[in-house]
Amino acid sequence: MKTHTLAYSDIRFFSSLIKDYLAKSEGLKPFYSNGTAIDDFKNQIEIKQHFSKANRDVLVDNLQSQYKNIEISDLTRKHIESLSKPNTFTITTGHQLNLFTGPLYFLYKIVSAINLTKELKIAYPGYNFVPVYWMASEDHDFDEINYFNFKGKKIQWNRNAKGAVGELDTKGLNQVFDLFKNQLGLNDNAKTLEKLFKNAYLEHSNLADATRFIADFLFKDYGLVVLDANTKTLKQLFIPSIKQELEEQTSFVNVTETSRALSEINSDYKIQVNPREINLFYNTENLRERIVLEDNEYKVLNTNITFSKPEILKEIEESPESFSPNVILRPLYQEQILPNLCYIGGGGELAYWFQLKQNFEAFNTPFPILLLRNSVLLQSQIQANKIEKLEISPEQLFLKQNDLVEEKVKTISKINIDFTTQKNHLEKQFKDLYKIAKQTDVSFVGAVAAQEQKQTKGLERLEKRLLKAQKRKLKSEVERIIDLQNQLFPNQSLQERQANFSEFYLEYGETLIPSLIENLNPLDLNFTVLTI
Repeated sequence: MKTHTLAYSDIRFFSSLIKDYLAKSEGLKPFYSNGTAIDDFKNQIEIKQHFSKANRDVLVDNLQSQYKNIEISDLTRKHIESLSKPNTFTITTGHQLNLFTGPLYFLYKIVSAINLTKELKIAYPGYNFVPVYWMASEDHDFDEINYFNFKGKKIQWNRNAKGAVGELDTKGLNQVFDLFKNQLGLNDNAKTLEKLFKNAYLEHSNLADATRFIADFLFKDYGLVVLDANTKTLKQLFIPSIKQELEEQTSFVNVTETSRALSEINSDYKIQVNPREINLFYNTENLRERIVLEDNEYKVLNTNITFSKPEILKEIEESPESFSPNVILRPLYQEQILPNLCYIGGGGELAYWFQLKQNFEAFNTPFPILLLRNSVLLQSQIQANKIEKLEISPEQLFLKQNDLVEEKVKTISKINIDFTTQKNHLEKQFKDLYKIAKQTDVSFVGAVAAQEQKQTKGLERLEKRLLKAQKRKLKSEVERIIDLQNQLFPNQSLQERQANFSEFYLEYGETLIPSLIENLNPLDLNFTVLTI
């Protein structure tokens, strides 16, 4: 097992915002709280020290209820029970309820959370730290989660779906199971994957329970706690914030101001989310629609449901579970119901968290530490050997394919395809010609410039034609380079955003998760290439 790390600043797949955050840019510091060094967690523990006992009790009751029909590990049970104690804190990551976990980075998020709890326990032995996977059970965009990729093929669950995805029944997944089973093969790891899919989706009645089963299967040895926050008693803890959002439109004002300030720092910073006047959905069976305020009435879009102000305030008290936070308020809800120190997410997630700090302050809620999850490229020893034979550096692997091919063709060619020397010589010659033109007749300067442009372009055309000819001559080498990069970067994207864990479990079985746990460091803020 071998690891190689690369700086995110050298990888084209990550935004300037994330690169600046990792570089601790001064301009970004107002948009987050504590940093990500191990010492920074001491401050965060002190901030979160006042998390209420009542909230802890509600959290533990919910978790015990959600796990009552699951045979959980002793460590997970211990973690759940410890959450009632004032010296226990969570490290949280979240993910959509993608079919069979969706993209590979599902694993990396949870591994980052587990490993961080271990690091913190060493640094702060008087406290307990629990890794939590927050299921995005209230999302309603079914098309984002109804598939996963397996060996370049899309395994998809086709059905009509409305409302929160966590409550979706698992009807129709037997056909997906048959399709997936036929592509798995017959080895022992294939049988394990087949059994896992079957037990998760054909033995559980809804998507949230199925997803919890899978996460628990993969990570129960590490004490992972899986939370579905879409419950009445947890939402009761959020009632004051629900009312504040409805009555004052707090988030719209604060997130709009923060987003504007963020854009003013750097125009390249892409704003991830735009706040609504009200950032809540009305959520009932097979329904999750936005709440809007029109003509002094609260209306649920695309329905005939309306409330006066007294009516909606009464509804909040009686049925808080009917009010669902959107992407702006979900992080706030999370931090109000968990004794959480740190949120671990991908680059896109952290980008929208940077828009939220002022809003947290408006709701009098501590802002968590933000940590970029581990990002990983998994390669087999065979692939590593090919890379070495082709003399491709880890940095070159991440280049755009055309740039990679051109670099390698120039490197392995026996003739020099780089006309830089000739271009520099030409530029020097024309500098002399400009001097002569100015001394004789200024009107000739334009003619000299035109001739310079013509000859420079001519050299560039010759260089491109020569490179193209060499690509044809070195066709075999070029094809091997392209095939290798396509294996490691499906659809010219990061592997972790395209492939599903099952491809690698099929090959490495139960050693896959321990290998990730052992080789990934959550506080080493570099991209990891892992040969397994």
